[in-house]
Amino acid sequence: MAIKNALLVDDSKVARFALSKLLESRDMEVNMAGSAEEALDFLKSHNRPDVIFMDHLMPGMNGVEATKAIKNDPETADIPIIMCTSKKSSTFMEEARNFGVYNILTKPPHNEGLNLMLQQLDTDVTEGNVPEAPFAMNGHNPETLQDEPIDIPGDAAVQMSPKADSNHNGQSQANVVPLTSDLIEQIARSAVKTHINNRLHELLSSLFDEQFDHLKRALDETRQKQEETIELRLESLSRVLDERTVNLRDEVAAEVNLNLGRELNSLKKELSRNAGFTAEHMAELKDHITSVQTIDTEFWQTLQSEAIQQAHEISRETAEDIAQRTIDLYVSQQRSANSRIYTVGLAVSLSIFSVGIAWLSGLFG
Repeated sequence: MAIKNALLVDDSKVARFALSKLLESRDMEVNMAGSAEEALDFLKSHNRPDVIFMDHLMPGMNGVEATKAIKNDPETADIPIIMCTSKKSSTFMEEARNFGVYNILTKPPHNEGLNLMLQQLDTDVTEGNVPEAPFAMNGHNPETLQDEPIDIPGDAAVQMSPKADSNHNGQSQANVVPLTSDLIEQIARSAVKTHINNRLHELLSSLFDEQFDHLKRALDETRQKQEETIELRLESLSRVLDERTVNLRDEVAAEVNLNLGRELNSLKKELSRNAGFTAEHMAELKDHITSVQTIDTEFWQTLQSEAIQQAHEISRETAEDIAQRTIDLYVSQQRSANSRIYTVGLAVSLSIFSVGIAWLSGLFG
């Protein structure tokens, strides 16, 4: 769908709320403005919408003036504008289309009519068939659209005197309309009707806004009370659930304890029936002792053999060590004895040599 976002321009909160809900139900993004001036500011500072829903009668700048300003701006002139109004006359609808309104949405909006209008707009936008607004209004001021236009020619002038003046040729001016009492009454009635309609629109909008605010406050208070009531109810249910759960836990624990007691009693009875060693148990124990003894005997025999072998090795090593030490001691003793004999011999030799020297000295002396 080519129409994805819309701008709602309406001074009535109720009207904006109702139309926005219808558009949001179609997955459209909706922005809102409370006046024509606010809408023009929005168009200058935000992304342009795909369609504008413009209220007809608003305080300050009305919908017609706002439409004229939008269509005179090249940046926004091609945005389709749908006029929202309670007027249903064919004359008004034709005049509105002449100054750039794409279509008329009658207030209050209906779902089916809005669907058809959006479908047609989507088709026209997709195919490029959206009509362009004429900048020249053929002498008509779009701000003067009314339900009952005054029956005065567009190029006529109003003359205060009911008498027709003659021109130089003696002919009356055809463009001069005398200001009669009927014409004054018609103009006054039209002005009063327009003023009354505008005033009624303001009063109704104010009344609807007050009712809307009051209803919104009432709904908010009701929702808050409901939430508080629901919360209290949930807390009560939670307490009841906790109490029942505690009781249930106690019951389950008691049942489990009872079943365990029964199982233990049954096990005790079975053990008491099988108390003491049976013949099979004694035979198993005897076989076990025999196997242990066999293992012990083999172990001790192996240990004894290893001990004897180690004792032989220790004895042999000890004997070898003693013999080696004995031989070393003998050799050392022999060396000591030889050294003493050599010393004694040397001393005797020296003595004999000294005596000989002395004798020889005495002999030759």
